[in-house]
Amino acid sequence: MSTSAASAASASAASAADAQKRSLVVKSQLIDGKLTAAETSFPSHDPATGALLGHAPDATTADAEAAIAAARRAFDTTDWSTNRELRLRCLRQLHQALDEHREELRELTIAEVGAPRQLTHGPQLDEPIGIVRFYADLLENYEFSEDLGEIESRGQRHRRWVEKEAAGVVSAILPYNYPNQLALAKLAPALAAGCTVVLKGAPQNPLITLALGELVAEHTDIPPGVVNVLSSSRAEVGELLTTHPDVDAVTFTGSTPVGRRIMAAAADTVKKVFLELGGKSAMIVFEDADFPKAAMFAAFTICSHSGQGCALTSRLLVPRAHHDEIVRLVAAGLDRVKVGDPTDPKTTMGPLISEQQRDKVDAMVRRAVADGATLVRGGRRIDPGWFYEPTLLADVDPDSEIAQEEVFGPVLAVIPFDDDEDAVRIANNSRYGLSGAVHSADEERALRVARRIRTGTFSINGGNYFAPDVPFGGYKQSGIGRESGRAGFEEFLEEKSFARVVVPAGTSQEQP
Repeated sequence: MSTSAASAASASAASAADAQKRSLVVKSQLIDGKLTAAETSFPSHDPATGALLGHAPDATTADAEAAIAAARRAFDTTDWSTNRELRLRCLRQLHQALDEHREELRELTIAEVGAPRQLTHGPQLDEPIGIVRFYADLLENYEFSEDLGEIESRGQRHRRWVEKEAAGVVSAILPYNYPNQLALAKLAPALAAGCTVVLKGAPQNPLITLALGELVAEHTDIPPGVVNVLSSSRAEVGELLTTHPDVDAVTFTGSTPVGRRIMAAAADTVKKVFLELGGKSAMIVFEDADFPKAAMFAAFTICSHSGQGCALTSRLLVPRAHHDEIVRLVAAGLDRVKVGDPTDPKTTMGPLISEQQRDKVDAMVRRAVADGATLVRGGRRIDPGWFYEPTLLADVDPDSEIAQEEVFGPVLAVIPFDDDEDAVRIANNSRYGLSGAVHSADEERALRVARRIRTGTFSINGGNYFAPDVPFGGYKQSGIGRESGRAGFEEFLEEKSFARVVVPAGTSQEQP
């Protein structure tokens, strides 16, 4: 990987020079329809170079209180939750604004998130913009009422129906890895449902989420208080958003340990909680699979956004008899990954988000080798910036730390199995259950195995399930609820059941 390392260092140096030419980005938070600063700010850095990009308002608990109060007022005292036409118009406007400012958002995403340019043409930007259109289309034709017909009870006939209404004020808390996708996957369905929202971006890359707030304020008719966007480095702000009695629902994407704390914190006020948490997903390659195709799929998947994806298949399960052969093929695939400057259209893998995250990944790799795993490729930092080599570990113990804990870096653990039953057992040997994959020439066999793996999503022979209309979420400690699709919309709704007495025609309306 020495060639890749040199290439990355050279590209990063060039990117650093470009960063010096850029003016620093300063964004405002959005509270009650107004773009405002805070008393203090905190910096945002380019993870490819370490260069300062700009400053974001460091919201206090007072700012968060003001945002929650605005969202509460907008929900309780305006017609936002009941005015479908207004919500539809505003969603269409938001989609248009995102589309018109797409290239500005692209450059900021590349600079602040460290996402390779080619990835912004997919799940880092272009595909998320389509989420807003999807929910606008869904809202246009969604039936908020369901007729359950009549029953006879207590000597009378009763007409029953169900109406669906907005859940209320929503706190939406984002991680750093896919901020555009996750912000819009929370914001768009919540707004379509009629909720009001307080959206908090990740402290590692706050500017891109604040840019969304600016578009809302300057290019839509969304009323004041309906959307509030905060940035903060203070833990107490996130805590307030999950415990405040005026917040009705919390949607959070991030680590499982933090998700547990949010779930516990929300229990005092019995809020609705949607959690999309960690993963340690397994890709199973059977002996009848196309090994080169599966190996290339495994190699490029683990390097997608430098492995910073909760649903990435970070465990590769292979037949024991073919372990070494598949390891060689995966190693060759990793050698083809172009690591370097994310502004370069040819780059396939950029940096990790921070020096702290890179240190965590490196420490886990070192412990894995000490525990007996074989380091086949990678395992080294690349400077400048916060890059880490694509890393392949073979002969991994399925109970070891590297096979059980989420790394959130470009590290693939290869685990041998004996037969189908063993593969299923190892795949399910995890407290997580977010995603998985299987490769086999026999699709019926692949499907049988896929149905036995306890995960919320699954890929068969490279199939891609990720799209705005597909529910996404996990089993076990990978989360609660679903994001995207119709299911993601209905997470933001409550159901109210009604009944009335049916008075026969020709009789008095008065009851005895």
